[in-house]
Amino acid sequence: MKNTILTLFAALLVGMPMKAGDIYVSPAGNDLSAGTSASPLRTPAAALKLAREWRRLQKKDADGGINIHLEGGVYQLTKPLFLRPEDSGTADSPTIVSADATEAAVISGGQPLKGWTRGCTDCRVPQEIRGRVWVADAPMAGNRIVYCRQLWVNGHKAVRAQQGKYGEMTRMKDFDVKSHTITIPTPQENLSDARELEMTVHQRWAIAILRVKEMKNLGNGLTQVSFHEPESQLEFAHPWPQPVIDGEKGSSSYFLSNAPQLLDEPGEWYQDYPSGKIYYLPREDEDMAKAEAIVPVLENLLTVDGTRERTVHDIQFRNITFSHAAWTRPLTEGLVTLQGGFRMIDAYKLPEPGLPEKASLENQAWIARPEAAITVRHAQGIDFRKCRFEHLGATALDYETAVSHSTVSGSRFTDIGGNAMLIGHFPDGGFETHVPYKPAVAEDLCDNITISDNEVCDATNEDWGCVGIGAGYVSNINISNNEVHHVNYSGICVGWGWTPRESGMCNNRIIANYVHDFGRQLYDVGGIYTLSYQPNSEIRYNRIEDLCEAPYATNERAFYIYFDEATDGYTVTDNWCPKELFGYNQPGPKMVIKGNGPKVDRRIKEKAGLKKQENKK
Repeated sequence: MKNTILTLFAALLVGMPMKAGDIYVSPAGNDLSAGTSASPLRTPAAALKLAREWRRLQKKDADGGINIHLEGGVYQLTKPLFLRPEDSGTADSPTIVSADATEAAVISGGQPLKGWTRGCTDCRVPQEIRGRVWVADAPMAGNRIVYCRQLWVNGHKAVRAQQGKYGEMTRMKDFDVKSHTITIPTPQENLSDARELEMTVHQRWAIAILRVKEMKNLGNGLTQVSFHEPESQLEFAHPWPQPVIDGEKGSSSYFLSNAPQLLDEPGEWYQDYPSGKIYYLPREDEDMAKAEAIVPVLENLLTVDGTRERTVHDIQFRNITFSHAAWTRPLTEGLVTLQGGFRMIDAYKLPEPGLPEKASLENQAWIARPEAAITVRHAQGIDFRKCRFEHLGATALDYETAVSHSTVSGSRFTDIGGNAMLIGHFPDGGFETHVPYKPAVAEDLCDNITISDNEVCDATNEDWGCVGIGAGYVSNINISNNEVHHVNYSGICVGWGWTPRESGMCNNRIIANYVHDFGRQLYDVGGIYTLSYQPNSEIRYNRIEDLCEAPYATNERAFYIYFDEATDGYTVTDNWCPKELFGYNQPGPKMVIKGNGPKVDRRIKEKAGLKKQENKK
């Protein structure tokens, strides 16, 4: 009888959920503490290490999962958080990093900028505003002055001093691929000693950021500009994209920035090099003696990094805010992108077209992936739920390679310099980007990822050629019920490679999203954009509207849905848009496109987008 009772009791225990272990973290805590609610740790890194030790030692605290509770406040990182295979949980015992939904727990890569003084004596700053300019010394990181491209004041991103008002550009006069120069109207400002001057160039579906080497006054109101390497060679050697002279709607445009002579509009700033001093012209309602100013120090906030042999798995983030990550690369090498924020590391036009994989190819490009605040590699079950991603200089969240069965849901992405989300492989490094990619190890393809019920707003605000949600070589991806708006290029993009060949991309679904206010600066865009052969894929029940008229476009190539080169394998139906304005570039024979446009059922239109409006708060 006794044995029977013990057996029944053991069976009941097996059926009962295991109690999770709890670790508490507070900005007022101490990393030498026990991590209890009464004695919390101070840093997320210390909490992750404690959880790792519980798992290594097989402590019962980890049996039902580990909950790391972040109290509200700012957790200022001095180095990125690093999750490795040893941090993995299991399906029955995940690690969950969370905060109370009523408190903002912010993981930040920034530092406060303090010690402001009013007035400047720099003779390069326009004389009429010198008394209104505030000056502060950039903080130190290690033994170096922080040299940055981003500044936030009272939660608003400041504008780097530029010619004209934010968003204004000027049409160029000539683009000479032989002399590697751009001819422009002679600036009104004397920029002869503007050592850090940059030119941002509008080139169809991408931009280039070029560091100015020399400006030569040609007379007759014209100035010839040359640029530093490596960006000069890339800009003039590669034909796609390049600026257009005398296009259908005029020539391509540019603006000059990053010079004290251009500091003339409230909300603009400039950092001097090598002194590091930061000059800021406040907006009317800003008192810099009381304002919160933040410069980003870290480019990466979190890396989840496994290997093929040992992956990272079963880790969740809930109600966490990731904020203030830097993007600095253009300061040291400029930026010339191919598409989607992928910078070129070499590129040129072929004197005689053709590759074995693509007979018509007339240019080649080798690219590099853009920087990201959060990077995930070789992992499963890495979820972000009800998180916030804000004030980030480049890509916010990147599921880079071999990531599967992971979810991003109920989250908000706002004030993002590059892509809000990137998913999947975009062949980089030594792999020429137009050659069809099929991984030697099938599991390297990102697979079974769900991007659902998220809001993306004000992404691409530094690299205009980035996108809201971008997926490359992926399979079984589900992008559904998201709202993507106020982006400068395309909204949701799936596919890469410009190829009709089978690559492993398949079963991808873009369902019931709401995309609007897109194409704000660039063109050759789509609210939804696809590339290459993706069998058994779907685009259904989406609402796409408010296609912007890009003010400096040189032609009319902008669409609600754009089936770019070799798109095939999609069924496209019941997508609401004001008119059937679709782009086609050599689509394949296995496309099914029907029942789209303004006559789609009103209920489909109304259901597209976020499931829960509270996600927009």
